[in-house]
Amino acid sequence: MSSQTTHRAAHRRALRRETATIVGLLLDEADFTAMTGYRTFRFSDYGTYLHAVEAFLRSLHARGNHTVVTVFDPVAYADHCATTRKPPDSAATRTHHTAQATATGASVQYTGQPLALLRTQLAHEADRRATWESASDALTHAGTCPDCGQDLAHCAFDRASDLLLRLIQAVGPGTHHIVCSLPAPDGPLLAALHVDAGPEGSVQLAETDALVLCTVMAAASVTARAGGLVLRTTGDDGPDTVRGWSLRDGQLHPLTEAEVFDAYCTDAATGEPVPPEPGVVYRPGLPLPPPSIE
Repeated sequence: MSSQTTHRAAHRRALRRETATIVGLLLDEADFTAMTGYRTFRFSDYGTYLHAVEAFLRSLHARGNHTVVTVFDPVAYADHCATTRKPPDSAATRTHHTAQATATGASVQYTGQPLALLRTQLAHEADRRATWESASDALTHAGTCPDCGQDLAHCAFDRASDLLLRLIQAVGPGTHHIVCSLPAPDGPLLAALHVDAGPEGSVQLAETDALVLCTVMAAASVTARAGGLVLRTTGDDGPDTVRGWSLRDGQLHPLTEAEVFDAYCTDAATGEPVPPEPGVVYRPGLPLPPPSIE
């Protein structure tokens, strides 16, 4: 082999390491079954498909490739084919759709995690994105703020952000898990946020989760629907403490201890009762400090 050929091969390997790879993943068996109707889709068993995907991801990771996994939605794929008039029974069309899906859909970086964990992460990201889009849509149609004449969505989000900070201030230092729910036509919108609040006033949280939570809280303030918020504080030694508030008119109204118990022990999606967890203490919601913005 000539030195020139060797250099070309080395350059190709270097470029492969510099190129990001996008992999579309069918999250559940129903989505997989929908794709088996295409002749060019070579899999007939979901377990075999998952095994092949994981082996492929591992091989990419072993070569040092930056790999992103995105949700492959058969319904969105069919819409894509109808819009672009590309042939649906084509691997090239699936590749084109997968590349576009990362720009608008849920995606997770593959870092060598087990496929079961990756699927959980991807499903969580898809749910979070869907919640954010639905809440954002409600804000988009909110109109103009009657107080200042500006975009109501912007004002509502600012107030929701302030409301979140006041909530964290009210409950004080600790490890908190916040869940906000808001009724919606297609099912309740659920947003969750993990907060580590230090005794000196420091706050650590995931900005993306905070964005979604504040968007849902803002959507509650521009609709006639009342939402709810539950906060669980994990104690270092003692039991976890759960508090709750109703979310109405852009404000958090403390619930009683009995109301917190009912809210926490009810499935937000089905309305069915959920058995209380052992070792969990239910407390009434706390009043919040006054708002820092009007």
